[in-house]
Amino acid sequence: MPAKAKWARLADHLRERIESGELAPGEKLPSTAQLKEEHGVSQTVVRQAILVLQMQGWVEGVHGVGVFVAEELPQGENRS
Repeated sequence: MPAKAKWARLADHLRERIESGELAPGEKLPSTAQLKEEHGVSQTVVRQAILVLQMQGWVEGVHGVGVFVAEELPQGENRS
């Protein structure tokens, strides 16, 4: 089985932090620059991970402000 893409691993990591309560609903996620530095990935990888989490309903972006954990977290099929 091929290795999981970097963006998918980052998305999994952020999802796990949300599920564990480390990142609470309404809490702002670390910035793109912080995530790049912390995980040693490119801006493109961070953006792809955030985009996937947005599409799944885990996070919400506010233009010019940042990305926040969704107030209502997904249930069922989007939980992983």
